[in-house]
Amino acid sequence: MQIYINGTSYNFQANISIKALVNKLDLEGKRIAIEVNQQLVPRSSFAEHQLSDQDRVEIIHAVGGG
Repeated sequence: MQIYINGTSYNFQANISIKALVNKLDLEGKRIAIEVNQQLVPRSSFAEHQLSDQDRVEIIHAVGGG
């Protein structure tokens, strides 16, 4: 299965949930937002949302400032 994360292609052996992807990328507990195919996915849906072949994932990191 091939997915694109922030424009870079990644291959996975099997289907993966957003939660598993977040864990794999060591982003658990970080202030992030995730879009899949230009649709924002609520954090409450990360465990249930399964990624599909050719999905385009954007991970946005929240940055504080003043």
